[in-house]
Amino acid sequence: MREKKPRRKKSSPKADALRPQLNGLRDALLNLHKVLVESERASYEQTMGTIQSPNQLLQLLINDPWFAWLHPLSLLIVAMDEGLDNSDTLTVRLANELMKETRLLLVASEAADGFAGHYYNALQRDPDVIFAHAAAVKFLPKPK
Repeated sequence: MREKKPRRKKSSPKADALRPQLNGLRDALLNLHKVLVESERASYEQTMGTIQSPNQLLQLLINDPWFAWLHPLSLLIVAMDEGLDNSDTLTVRLANELMKETRLLLVASEAADGFAGHYYNALQRDPDVIFAHAAAVKFLPKPK
């Protein structure tokens, strides 16, 4: 007897319509992450000394508290990748949730700790961060 394969659920037309917007947002967030890493690297090197290799930078990104504030952005990009990689998992609800999470994350605050405070500092010291931020938020729907 032949084993039945599970039926693959196709994403809805509405979810498919959001895919280009979410893909653009994901790419812009990846660029923002890269710009933030470079900005934070320069700040780290001014304080702690030169990072000797790409491997050392990777280890610092993963393990050093200096760079820990970037982890929520990394996790958001991974969540977008997972949603976009499989047409079964991308739903209108998931796409809207990821855009909402992005809007909530990309808030800078001088008085805040964590991501918001570090993001504020990065925006203040590096114009490239401002441009990357602007490129990312253009993919977000206007708040209601």
